[in-house]
Amino acid sequence: MSKPLKFAAIGIDHRHIFGQSENMMNVGAEFVGWWTEGTPETLDSFVKRFPDIPRAATREELLNNPEIDLVLIADVPSRRAIRAIEAMEHGKDVMVDKPGCITLEQLEAIRKTVNQTGRIWSIDFSERFEVPCVTKAAELVQAGAIGKVVQTVGLGPHRLNRHLRPQWFFERDKYGGILCDIASHQIDQFLFFTGSDDAEILFAEVANHANPDDPGLQDFGCLALRSDKGHCYIRVDWYTPDALPTWGDGRLTILGTEGYIELRKYVDVARDNGTDHLYLVNGTRCERIDASGAGLPYFATLADDIRNRTSNAMPQAHAFKVMELAIKAQLLAEATAGARHG
Repeated sequence: MSKPLKFAAIGIDHRHIFGQSENMMNVGAEFVGWWTEGTPETLDSFVKRFPDIPRAATREELLNNPEIDLVLIADVPSRRAIRAIEAMEHGKDVMVDKPGCITLEQLEAIRKTVNQTGRIWSIDFSERFEVPCVTKAAELVQAGAIGKVVQTVGLGPHRLNRHLRPQWFFERDKYGGILCDIASHQIDQFLFFTGSDDAEILFAEVANHANPDDPGLQDFGCLALRSDKGHCYIRVDWYTPDALPTWGDGRLTILGTEGYIELRKYVDVARDNGTDHLYLVNGTRCERIDASGAGLPYFATLADDIRNRTSNAMPQAHAFKVMELAIKAQLLAEATAGARHG
């Protein structure tokens, strides 16, 4: 397929649609149209960012366009599954913002649709795919720089930015819960870096410590996983303080049998406001690496997958497993909290 890949956006309710769209454009794909329901808070910013891209009057206008190869989805999380299924049934491949879905029933319906249509359902886990230092860490791990990976520790703090949040952000049945939502990033990274196909959930917890007037919001979550390849601890929260110069001090520590890597993805606190700080320690090296130029290969690889019907950007089984574990951890955490308070 020599002609440029063409894509559309359906559902722009989360700002992650900006990164999804821009990164596909950066690898030569053509943005041909978009549709969203109503007037989400992102609308003005989206139009300013993509002023020349026409808004379709209906979803069907885009879904029935045979020239569109890929549909990007960043709708309200509870609607992402039905949007993705609809797109795949119309012969489109799909890149969805995380979480890809929020219930096991939705996941099973997506799995069934993928099997029936042969379309690609890929999740843009932005904390891996839009972070160059994760690209560099993957290169180092693959080269054997820290031996066999045996554990990851993923920290995903976020700033609440209450004044910017839509109502669905505070409704559990619409955003899916903090582990299903944010922690899906760290589950993805654990499975990827350890090469695990599955994992056992050792424990999972959620809580609301700082926002009692929003009972649907979970502002803290943690979980632990174990696979036949390694171990994992994850903590996510909505507590980023205002003095931090960015939205969150996201970190990932990758422990190997011969060394370790720490990623300070978005800031190196009180030292450097730049991004993509990688620290490597092994038998011969103890250094900080500026990994900001390492690139974002997911988007070009996904474009190649769409053209060649391959599964290299994100193996389909991996996407399914990440969301299965995230949803099951969410349900376990809520059952545990209910038993504790019941």
